[in-house]
Amino acid sequence: MIAKYISCFLFLISFLGISQTNAIKVNQERLENRIFELAKFGLQENGETERVAFSDADIEARKWVMETLTKQGLDVSIDFAGNIIGLRKGSNSELKPISFGSHIDRVPNGGNYDGCVGIMAALEVIETLNENKLTTRHPLEVIVFSNEEGGVMGSRAMSGHLGKAALDVVNSTGYSMGEGIMRLGGDTTRIAEVQRKKGAMAAFLELHIEQGAILEKENLDIGIVEGIVGLKWWDVEFTGFANHAGTTPMNSRQDALLAAAKFIVAVNEITNSFEGAQVGTVGRIKAQPGAPNVIPGKVVASLEIRDLSAEVIEKVYQAIKARGEIIAKESNVKISFRPLDTTAAPALTDSTVQKEIEIASTSLGLSHKYMPSGAGHDAQDMAWIAPTGMIFVPSKGGISHSPKEFTAAVDMANGANVLLQTILSLDKKM
Repeated sequence: MIAKYISCFLFLISFLGISQTNAIKVNQERLENRIFELAKFGLQENGETERVAFSDADIEARKWVMETLTKQGLDVSIDFAGNIIGLRKGSNSELKPISFGSHIDRVPNGGNYDGCVGIMAALEVIETLNENKLTTRHPLEVIVFSNEEGGVMGSRAMSGHLGKAALDVVNSTGYSMGEGIMRLGGDTTRIAEVQRKKGAMAAFLELHIEQGAILEKENLDIGIVEGIVGLKWWDVEFTGFANHAGTTPMNSRQDALLAAAKFIVAVNEITNSFEGAQVGTVGRIKAQPGAPNVIPGKVVASLEIRDLSAEVIEKVYQAIKARGEIIAKESNVKISFRPLDTTAAPALTDSTVQKEIEIASTSLGLSHKYMPSGAGHDAQDMAWIAPTGMIFVPSKGGISHSPKEFTAAVDMANGANVLLQTILSLDKKM
């Protein structure tokens, strides 16, 4: 009988603990105010914000984030790749950290929410835990990744995929990645030390705006990301013969641009011919010599293919390549495909973490769906070294990388609450 009472008592204590944990919510107004506060760094006369990685505005914003993390009791440092790391101690120092974060750098002429929502939500999660005097078993690690928009630099370094050649790439500030790392407080001579071994983290989570309109169109609160698509880029070169536009008969031309135009249409047709959600795009084209009265003798077009499956990407590419060779032959021009060093492998998120995000969403009464991410994120590299999960919140009109980008305060708070509850659940179970 005594054992029965003890069992009931322990169940009640456990139930009350879970109920109390679920009752903890972030402060929506404070979260939105922080988004507005962050937007002041790089604010222009036209009311829009410019904060490209390595810029003065980026450095000032990073300083503010570090000061905020320090005020909340975290041990704050910058690693050799320029990532900001904020560590909150857990009750068991032997457990691996549960890490979460995103980025605050922006594309030129970008918006206030891409990446920023994830970091401001992370600050809010930490402050909410502090207010409720809650200490997790695991250490918690907030990561502000460096230069996400310029090539997921910080997360690539952490996963061991940042090659030396990438350090020479120059962004719109005029600084190379290597110079930028030094400017952010990193050290290019010690980049290799940033790499973390697989399993060094208990889990990694990233909250992000959807960058699409699916959640908004379907009136859903939360997207549970199944995986982040891989992508491959090629330069496709068409070589014909430049000649006088007025004196060369139509049936004697080797028009490289005409062949490229047919190829662009073919990319669209072939990509659509496959079952699935793969996408194929020609987003850039350059014709030479580029004069109105000269038949283009050379054209270089871009080709990008994205999908959750590397196998599908390869199948689509081979079909496009085969059609391109037919078009070239019929047009009496030559064609070549040159792969570019921008490949990102598909990254599936962890099924256990997915499930915890779903449980958290359901417990909070939030509608949700499983979906892929068509854009790259820091989570894509973190998936190589840690069980990774990603949470999407709606973006108004599906707009991102634009000053018109907007996510409502309630949607940001919903995502932050799912992030908080997922962290607390993983902390108990891992």
